[in-house]
Amino acid sequence: MDVRVRFAPSPTGYLHIGGLRTALFNYLFAKKTGGTFILRIEDTDRTRYVPDSLQDIMASMRWIGITWDEGPDISGKYAPYTQSERLPIYRQAADTLLADGHAYRCFCTPERLEKTRTDVGYDGHCRSLPPDEIERLLAANTPHVVRLAVPRSGTTRVRDFLRGEIEFENTLQDDLVLLKSDGFPTYHLAHVADDHAMAITHVLRGEEWLSSTPKHALLFAAFGWQPPLYVHLPVIRSPFGGKLSKRDGGMAVHDFIAQGYLPDAMTNFLALLGWSADGERSMITMAELEQEFVLEKIGMGSPVFDRAKLDDLNGKYIRKLDDAALAERCRPFLTAAGLMAEGDAAHEDILRRIMPLYRERLVLLRDIAEQAQFFFTDTLDYGSAENLIPKKTTREDAVRILQGAGRVLSGLAAFTHAEIEPILRALSEELGLSARQVFMTLRIALTAREVSPGLFETMEVLGRERTLARIARAQSLLSDA
Repeated sequence: MDVRVRFAPSPTGYLHIGGLRTALFNYLFAKKTGGTFILRIEDTDRTRYVPDSLQDIMASMRWIGITWDEGPDISGKYAPYTQSERLPIYRQAADTLLADGHAYRCFCTPERLEKTRTDVGYDGHCRSLPPDEIERLLAANTPHVVRLAVPRSGTTRVRDFLRGEIEFENTLQDDLVLLKSDGFPTYHLAHVADDHAMAITHVLRGEEWLSSTPKHALLFAAFGWQPPLYVHLPVIRSPFGGKLSKRDGGMAVHDFIAQGYLPDAMTNFLALLGWSADGERSMITMAELEQEFVLEKIGMGSPVFDRAKLDDLNGKYIRKLDDAALAERCRPFLTAAGLMAEGDAAHEDILRRIMPLYRERLVLLRDIAEQAQFFFTDTLDYGSAENLIPKKTTREDAVRILQGAGRVLSGLAAFTHAEIEPILRALSEELGLSARQVFMTLRIALTAREVSPGLFETMEVLGRERTLARIARAQSLLSDA
C-alpha cells in the first residue's frame, strides 16, 4: 500500500505549536515509508477566516523544512489544496447521500433548533418530512441544510492505531450537518470527501478529534468508502497540568521564530514530544528522523511541553553553528533593534568578531540584541556615576583604576588580548588592588554592565580608540560626581 497522509489545518488563526508537531509527524511518516504528504487547507468556515493565516501556516511549516508533495502546480511549485476551491465535489457528495437515503434536508429555523435541542443535538424533526412538503419548501426557497441520517440503533466501530478498536453507540451521535444553508460544506463532509478523493491511507491528528471519529466513520460507511487508519496523537500538556495554553508556551509558531529559536532545535524538540528514537539521543536531525520515524514508537502518554528543555536544545544547536552561520542568524535581530544598518562594513566586522564571544552565551538568538548592544553603540547608559563603582571598591579606587588603565593601554604597541591582559594584571599589582576590582571597574566602564564576554576579548573587538574613549568618559563622570 502506498502511504498517503495529509495535514489539514483551518486558516482560522496562526499555526499553533501543537499543529506543527502534527504536521511534522505526518511528514516524517510519509518520508519514512516513501509515501506522499499533502497539505490541505480546510477553509469552509468563512466566518472565522483569518486572511493572513494561510501564509503563516505555510511559512511555519517551511521554517522547519516541511514541504508537501502534491497540489495545484503554480509556476513549478505546489500550492496546497484549498477546500473553498473544491465546492462542487462536496455538493455532489451531499447529493449522492440524499439520493441514497443516507441524508435529508432540514428546514428547521435557528430558533426552533435552539428550543428543541436534546442531549445529542438535533431532534430529527425533518428526517421524516413527506416528499411533497420538501418540494413545497424547496420551491419557496426556504433556507435549509443537509444532514446525515445517522442509524438509530447499533454501534460504530473505529480502528485507531494506538488504541485498537473503539466502539461508539449510534444513539449518542447527532444527525450532523453536512451542507450548510450557504452551500458550503461542514468540516465533517468536506474532509471525508477529500480524504477519499485524495486516497488518504492514514490520518494522524490530535486526540481531541477522537470524539468526532464515529461521525466520520458513519459518513465513510454511508458512501460505501474504505476509511483511513486513524492515529490520534496524545495532546501536548502544560507543565502545570491540562492542555497546553498560551500562558505556558502554547503560542503560535511565528512567536517562537521571533524569539530566535532555530528550526533544527524546534524539529528535534517536537519530534521527541510523544515519540522516541532509541531512548538515548537528545539531539536528532531531520535526516535521521526521516529514516527512523515509525508509528510504533508513538507513546500513549500526553507529553509535557518543557520550555527549559527546548531552551537547552536551542542553545546546543546555536553552539553547533560556525561563526558565519551564527552571524547570519543574529543579524536580523540586531537590525530590528536598530543596532546594525544594512551594508555597514564596520558593524559587519564587529558582528563577525563577536560570534565566538557569544556562542556559549546565547539561549535564544534574540538575546544577542540585548547582550551585545554595547558593541554597536557608544551611547552607554550607566544610570548614575555610582553604578561605575563595583562592590568592595571605593570611588577613589575606581578613579585610580580608570586613570591607570588609560595610561597603560594607550602605550600598547598592539591592542590585542595577548598584550592587554598582562599589562592590566600588572596594573592591579601597581595599584595594590585585586584583579577583580580592576577588571570589574573596567568592564562596567566599557559595557555598562557587570556581566559580559571576557574583558580582554571585549577590548580587542572595541579597539583602542573606543576603549580609551569609554574609559575617559567613565573617569570624567566619577570625577564630576
